[in-house]
Amino acid sequence: MRHALVTAGTKGLGKKVSERFLHKGYSITVSYRNDLAAMKKMKEEWLDAEDRIQFVQADVTKPEDIKKLTAKAHSTFGRIDILVNNAGPYIFERKKLMDYTANEWNEMVNGNLSSMFYLFQEVIPLMRAQQFGRIVTYGFQGAQEAPAWIYRSAYAAAKTGLVSLTKTVSIEEAEHGITVNMVCPGVITEDYKESSIQAAKTVRDKNTPVGRPAAGEDIARTITFLCEEDSDMITGSVIEVTGGVDVLHKRR
Repeated sequence: MRHALVTAGTKGLGKKVSERFLHKGYSITVSYRNDLAAMKKMKEEWLDAEDRIQFVQADVTKPEDIKKLTAKAHSTFGRIDILVNNAGPYIFERKKLMDYTANEWNEMVNGNLSSMFYLFQEVIPLMRAQQFGRIVTYGFQGAQEAPAWIYRSAYAAAKTGLVSLTKTVSIEEAEHGITVNMVCPGVITEDYKESSIQAAKTVRDKNTPVGRPAAGEDIARTITFLCEEDSDMITGSVIEVTGGVDVLHKRR
């Protein structure tokens, strides 16, 4: 049985990703930061699969928590085949670079870029030993072109750095059967982060060129496809799942 480690996987997009792996028969280790209620809710919803789920409290901005998280995943299930780093802090307040504090800058960079360094360090040796691994990071629309994203300077800088890191590691680890890709969600509102595609198709959205709102399942389907054994020819790719929305300009 393949085992997937999903950070921040108890709510929102992360929950939808975790659930899709469960539906496909995987075992999963899911991390959560502080939201005990969300963790308990998911645990209750998946009681019939409790032997395939492990919940671990961890903050991906802390290297010691990442060590604990990966160690628990490996010790419980004996392997880590898939890593999906759904976790990543984001500052919703719109402000220019000069209005950021040093702490906010460090949180954005540590949580969205440095955390992947530490996750790579812990997970890749295990995947090398297995000669198999699938790693998925998250970005934003246009990240690989390093565009200006006004009022999101710290987050954008970290994620564009992550694009290069994702592509570099994909080449370095290809010989070990490990793929590394980035998925870039578009505009997914809170109402739809845990929604199915079928539910989203019942709603007309004139602001999205494809005509319906984006759903969490859109991201989950993309990620699980990238993690299939026969998806090994897709590596170092940055895949946008936006429905045609111009995300950066929409939020200006």
